[in-house]
Amino acid sequence: MTATATRPTLPLLAALVVAAGAGLLLDTAFPDKGWWITAFPAVALALIAMQGRRVGAAILVGLVFGASFYWPHIEWASEFLGVVPWSALAAVMTLWNGAAAALIALAYRWVPRVWDGPAGRLLLLPVIVAGLWTAREAIASVWPYGGFAWGRVAQSQSESPLSPLFAWLGVSGVSFVLVFLVALGVAAAQEAIRSPRRALGLGALVTVATLLLVAVPPWTSLPGTEPLARTIRVGAVQGATKAGYFDPPENFGDNLLGQVAATTPLYGEDLDVVVWPEGASDADPLRYPWARALWNEVVARTGAPLIGGTITTRDTGRVDAEGQPAPEYFNTLLLWDEGGAPTDFYDKKHPVPFGEYVPDRAFWRQFAPDLIDMIQREYTPGTTDAVFDLGAAVAGNAICFDVVDDQLFTEMVEQGAEVIFVESNNADFGRTDESVQQLAFARIRAIETARAVVNISTVGTSAILLPDGSTRAQLTWYEPGVLVEELPLLDTVTPAVLLGRQLEWLASILGLGGLLIAGLAARRRP
Repeated sequence: MTATATRPTLPLLAALVVAAGAGLLLDTAFPDKGWWITAFPAVALALIAMQGRRVGAAILVGLVFGASFYWPHIEWASEFLGVVPWSALAAVMTLWNGAAAALIALAYRWVPRVWDGPAGRLLLLPVIVAGLWTAREAIASVWPYGGFAWGRVAQSQSESPLSPLFAWLGVSGVSFVLVFLVALGVAAAQEAIRSPRRALGLGALVTVATLLLVAVPPWTSLPGTEPLARTIRVGAVQGATKAGYFDPPENFGDNLLGQVAATTPLYGEDLDVVVWPEGASDADPLRYPWARALWNEVVARTGAPLIGGTITTRDTGRVDAEGQPAPEYFNTLLLWDEGGAPTDFYDKKHPVPFGEYVPDRAFWRQFAPDLIDMIQREYTPGTTDAVFDLGAAVAGNAICFDVVDDQLFTEMVEQGAEVIFVESNNADFGRTDESVQQLAFARIRAIETARAVVNISTVGTSAILLPDGSTRAQLTWYEPGVLVEELPLLDTVTPAVLLGRQLEWLASILGLGGLLIAGLAARRRP
């Protein structure tokens, strides 16, 4: 029986210090630092701190690791609603880390008891640990209230040598591979300490595994994945207006006027489509004739259809407690053509809980009535598809936090998207890491789907990304500007899109199922 299975690698106090350092180090792997390589030692330190612990101590280690990562990582959330929601969200994600740490610690105790050989310690154990880590990310990404898919370890690798793997394995698959490599490295190092004569062979094993993964070719470099003969010429506009929920313009309509003014450099360009960000038009052109006239003017003077974000309302026939009409609100993208009306629209499918709506409002209002009452508008989840037929191409659309929704991007490619637009409003987060983290996610989506991605924001960071994840053009924060580019169109389907969330389920089953089998088998052993 190995030492790892019988006692912790570190004393508890040392493990807590290491876990805190690991969380802080992991945050540096994500933008704005973007030191992707620090994700590897950060995960290694976290795993070492969890090894051999009983459940209670493992939970404590996981909580410290999660807190030291999530509080600084999503500090930008405090810019939107303040300290309480930021802390609440970080606390929920921290609890998930505590639960996962308990399972990983059990894996380190049980698996070596059942499979006490090189294959068990160097293959099965890293697979189960990586599967448990992936399962935690997968569940936290969808529950509760739709989950929070921010901060998955794979999202730190948008510009690393592992980035081509996104097209093959998707986000959850890359998380699994990264944690597997780290767990393998930790196991090999500990095995080498116990058996120094095997150190060279163990080092070679880790090196070969790493090189095999780094050697995976970019999907777009393979025969048969070439762009179509057609291209699309896109004009995207960053208005740099006061588009924040809690920092609105002085006068209603100023955002729309500012967006129109920022669009004027596109007049006379030969374009196939003009793209505005989420919330570009504070005046709904479906309700206000003067706003409709401005949208029509942009279409007429650019000679291209306009995709733009606004807040739309629809009559439900219901009334509120005071007997007033209670319409539904939607965060909507409109496809506006020369006919003076929308020819298609997309309603955001996943409004952000406690940001764009308050789930179980009556319950949560008991604890923070002033805070909950700040969010007066309740957005309704959309049910439409996210693709627009532009004539020149079929475009997929993702509104802001949609960018972390794996399923949405799979569906838009399945529905024929040849290029992708990510329309965002980052104004409420100021000059924090949020917008550059979101740009990193957009880069991952470009690689994962093998599509050019136009990431256009009200204030930044706005950029155009090619299907290999490289940056074609980028605008400066908080300055009006336009991006005009001829972009390739692709209809290839990557393995990540073809398999979808099945890879995530497989990784999770390997972790949870492997742990269950190890636990049952360990109970039968002395």
